[in-house]
Amino acid sequence: MTEIAPAVGDSTATEPRDEARVAIIGLGYVGLPLGLSLLEAGLSVVGVDADESRLESLRNGRSVVGDVPDVRLRQALDRGLELRSTVDAGLDVVDVVFVCVPTPVTAAKEPDLTAVLSAADLIARTLRRGQLVILQSTTYPGTTMGPFRERLETTGLVAGRDFSLAFAPERINPGDPLQSQQSLPKLVGGVTPADTARAGRLMRRLGGDVHELSSPDAAELAKLLENVFRNVNIALVNQLALLCERMGLDVWEVIDAAATKPFGFMAFRPGPGVGGHCVPVDPYYLAWRARQFGVTDRFVELAGDINAEMPVHVAELISAALNDRGRSTNGARVGVIGVAFKANVSDSRNSPAAVVMTELARRGAEVSFHDPHVDTFTDASGRSYDSVALTDLLETSDVIVALVGHDAVDWDRVYEAAGLVVDTISSSSGRRTRPGQVLRLGAGWS
Repeated sequence: MTEIAPAVGDSTATEPRDEARVAIIGLGYVGLPLGLSLLEAGLSVVGVDADESRLESLRNGRSVVGDVPDVRLRQALDRGLELRSTVDAGLDVVDVVFVCVPTPVTAAKEPDLTAVLSAADLIARTLRRGQLVILQSTTYPGTTMGPFRERLETTGLVAGRDFSLAFAPERINPGDPLQSQQSLPKLVGGVTPADTARAGRLMRRLGGDVHELSSPDAAELAKLLENVFRNVNIALVNQLALLCERMGLDVWEVIDAAATKPFGFMAFRPGPGVGGHCVPVDPYYLAWRARQFGVTDRFVELAGDINAEMPVHVAELISAALNDRGRSTNGARVGVIGVAFKANVSDSRNSPAAVVMTELARRGAEVSFHDPHVDTFTDASGRSYDSVALTDLLETSDVIVALVGHDAVDWDRVYEAAGLVVDTISSSSGRRTRPGQVLRLGAGWS
């Protein structure tokens, strides 16, 4: 445990210290791996979450994050990982508090900081001098220095003087076994240079490079830029896919050809839309913040709109494929493969499948799905579905829709058994298919 922090106004309140005990608020895809990495780096870790069912699962050694195997969690529990609810968080005895909670958007596509501000209120209940608070949740520039800081300072303590405050964004890539907390470069921006340095020292204990920025605002915008960059480029190739369909060209061939250039080009692939916790959300955080400064970020908003429209286009492709066989969408049995937001993960937040399935049901289709990583799924209308076996899906469906390219799916079997496939992810590429069997997004019939 650290020594007692200096009194209010003492300039040494945020000087170097041994950050021995750390609390993580939010034990999802960011917080849980972070907590385990800090524990493995030799720190004492308390994990805090408001979801009692999640805590029960974790206490029983069952991971709630696909990239964290049960064995690693159990080893952490054996090494002293503590798990607490928000009711008995015990934050008064820790040296550092990380906040790793969701930052979604409202129905009006505006930032929803409910979870972030609730975490700030929880910290404020027991905030003491000398503690370090690090926000990791992706958010708009001005959050850490604005509403988050304001909630913390209701205690009478001042950030940068009585306690340290910084923003250090997560950089997790769900489903990527090669990335880790240890290897990824990290960004840190503190309220004061001393806060930045202090947070940077702690983050370096995880391994890898740490890039220190001038402020939390700069770090927040850097994180948004990373995800908006991806969203904009996906929108570009999605728009190109629609054009290729009209022109009778194959967008996948075009992209592969452009990617042979060894400089000045980065290949992005089209698909049924974008999903997950960040990419479809962050453009609206940036656009909302830009409007507060009198800037209409039409480029970013347009990219978001293009990607949001792709699921409806996929439904149109499915109707077109059925019509080619003389079938109406009304009454047709549609089998969807993949409802997670990306390949090889179990997270289905903001998945394009939600809108695709809702649109198909609205048109009268009987929809079912198979996903090796997702047992149950709720579409955009609130209707719940249970995953069915791949064999059953192939035997009972009039058309199969490939939405997510999970490695665990036997795609050769899919194309052997299915009479009609709408392929939105180019899963048919390189596989033996029959003439008129496959309608591909951005390419037409093959």
